[in-house]
Amino acid sequence: MWALTVSVILALGAAGLAEPLKFLDCGSKDGSISEVNVSPCPVQPCLLHKGVNYSVNVTFSSKIESQGSQAKVYGEMLHVDIPFPLEQPDGCKCGITCPIEKGRSYSYLNKLPVKSEYPSIKLIVKWELLDDEGQMLFCWKIPVQITS
Repeated sequence: MWALTVSVILALGAAGLAEPLKFLDCGSKDGSISEVNVSPCPVQPCLLHKGVNYSVNVTFSSKIESQGSQAKVYGEMLHVDIPFPLEQPDGCKCGITCPIEKGRSYSYLNKLPVKSEYPSIKLIVKWELLDDEGQMLFCWKIPVQITS
């Protein structure tokens, strides 16, 4: 079901082991993803426990210049995007030195909070980082299961 477009390396606890996981590039236009890490997430679908913050690290290179960037995260169910709130949507405050330069590699760091009130459900997490023009520096999707 998932086309393997780029290997996703997931940290497996303190042992530092990693296992590739499939993800779907969902329209990275103004950038190119070289690596995505979600921690902790040892298996697919990622089991996201309520009340836990998950670390997200995306290494990408930019194909354009941009003064800033904004992240958007969605839970996709039945092809409908439901926004997930981020504590820090400003990419320039998440490891990216702004302004963004064409041809330069960046490491975007953020957290995905899984709130206690979220339902226990399987869905797709869709993560976008948009440039000043609203175009996607990157976009990726992974299957997850929210659990207690």
